[in-house]
Amino acid sequence: MLKPILKAVFPVAGLGSRFLPATKAMPKEMLPIVDKPLIQYAVEEAIAAGFSEMIFVTGRSKRAIEDHFDKAYELENELAAKDKQALLRLVRETAPSHVSFSYVRQAQPLGLGHAILCAAPIVGNDNFAVILADDLIDAAPGALSQMVKARELYGANMLAVEEVALADTCQYGIVSTSAIDARNALVTNIVEKPHPSQAPSTLAVVGRYILAPEIFQALRSVQPGAGGEIQLTDAISALCGKSKFIAHRFEGKRYDCGSKLGYLQANVAFALQHFEVRQDFNKFLAEHLV
Repeated sequence: MLKPILKAVFPVAGLGSRFLPATKAMPKEMLPIVDKPLIQYAVEEAIAAGFSEMIFVTGRSKRAIEDHFDKAYELENELAAKDKQALLRLVRETAPSHVSFSYVRQAQPLGLGHAILCAAPIVGNDNFAVILADDLIDAAPGALSQMVKARELYGANMLAVEEVALADTCQYGIVSTSAIDARNALVTNIVEKPHPSQAPSTLAVVGRYILAPEIFQALRSVQPGAGGEIQLTDAISALCGKSKFIAHRFEGKRYDCGSKLGYLQANVAFALQHFEVRQDFNKFLAEHLV
């Protein structure tokens, strides 16, 4: 039986420039989907999958994330004094007592691979997950839980994947695979953002990974790519053939909340499920949309 994985890494140092001016003073990961920030959805997905050590790779403007998962004594005392027990539970559940939170700075914006490398001193020699909060996945069980279950079967590094339009392959890491079963395939190659005419498939890696610590040495060895960035895709490519990588087709709907359209779509979809507003919001849409 495989040793449980407890550590999850959240690269959150990006500037969020596509959401300016909203992200001038607020991390993009703190943008709300209805009433909960993106980063909290990501953390809750990790906790549901059995992870208990949350590691955030942050930047200078990301203090709000650390504050969000810290204990808010004044707020809790105020809610308790007013006997607002439901809200008090919500605040306390943001950071469950059995979960730890740690933070490391990415001093320069040198890419996803570099951000993950910044977490190496905390991760150590353990297997770990990487979660990109921009990719909000509506799934039950969560996408990461599905990947953990698949890893128990195949004992390999795991990459979450989904089919994308051929024209969009230039936005993703694209994998070549050899099928194992309906939802899992052995990765034979991976290419970072290929032109559609050169894409080996339309199977794109999206923001969930389960990785062995060998990835750190590969990240240290790869050459920086465009813009001087260290690409996680290049490190995975270097390990293909030496280590096993499984592409896992998760069940669920992904929203690209790194884009304005995906963010708006997610808000609508989650509002239509939200116990407090779904009926009135559905009525609003019926009355105002043709």
